[in-house]
Formats: sequence, structure tokens, C-alpha cells
Amino acid sequence: MPDAPPVLIVMGVAGTGKTTVGAMLAGRLHWLYAEADDFHPAANVEKMAAGTPLTDADREPWLAAIGRWIDERAAAGEPGVVTCSGLKRAYRDRLRQGRPQVRMVFLQGSRELIARRLAARHGHFMRAEMLDSQFADLEPPEPDEGVTEVSVEPPPNEIVDAILRANPDA
Repeated sequence: MPDAPPVLIVMGVAGTGKTTVGAMLAGRLHWLYAEADDFHPAANVEKMAAGTPLTDADREPWLAAIGRWIDERAAAGEPGVVTCSGLKRAYRDRLRQGRPQVRMVFLQGSRELIARRLAARHGHFMRAEMLDSQFADLEPPEPDEGVTEVSVEPPPNEIVDAILRANPDA
């Protein structure tokens, strides 16, 4: 849908603040917000909670569900923000395929900073020990992908400001 309203995907490894930044960004824009973790089938959540990294096959229904959410926004004429780790280019390509309205923002930071944040987080299924598998799977966006990269070092409100400066038509 070439005239579909924009959808911003906030991506990065676990612990980068995708949920916080995505929710703040959606709130600032008055757009719909979706947390990608909510699209995982129960089996994926159980696997991650047990410390088992997901495979590409495990991620297939999750990516399909996120794609449906994006398509529903387009059909309803609603802009949106959704979080998604988007670790591999193939995942990002799949979410962009046939969806020219999709723009991506990569929250990036050092492994040390992100590990400290994960260690301080409570009540989430993603265990800090799984961070290495996230970084192992991460294929940082290439210049031809047109992904906005933003450091996770500043406070969340400054990260949102940086995203909005980089996406002035959002």
C-alpha cells in the first residue's frame, strides 16, 4: 500500500530499551503501539524463559504476526510503532517486503551497557545469559537498508528526540 501511513519498527537486541523507547515514541506521536514480545507464541516464550535461544523456524510465526499487525495498520489508515529485535537482515527484509511505509530504527549500544541493563531488569522472560546469543545473531543494518541508528546511552527522552529528528515526517 503505497499510501499507507508510516509504521516505525524500533529494533535491537534485548535490553536496549525497545519497549520504553517504542512506547514513548508512540505516545509522543499519538500513534498506535505494539510490543513485539506479545506476538510470540507461548512455546517461544517458554523456550526463552528456559534460556534456550530461538531458531529462525521459531521466529517464523512471530514475524508473520508482526507483519499482519503492520498490514492491519495500513488497512485501517493508522500509523504505528512496533518493537522487534530484527536481529537478522532476512527478518528486516521480510517485515519491509511490500510495505514501503515501514521505517526502522536500530537502538545500538555496547554489550557491557546492555548486559548491565538486563541484569537490573526483573519480571521479563529474556534472561541476561541469552544476551550473547542475541549479539551472535545480530547482523547490524547495512547502509542500503536505510535504517536510522540511535545510541542507547542517552536517557529515553533524548533517544526519542533523536529518532524524531532523523524521521521528520513521522
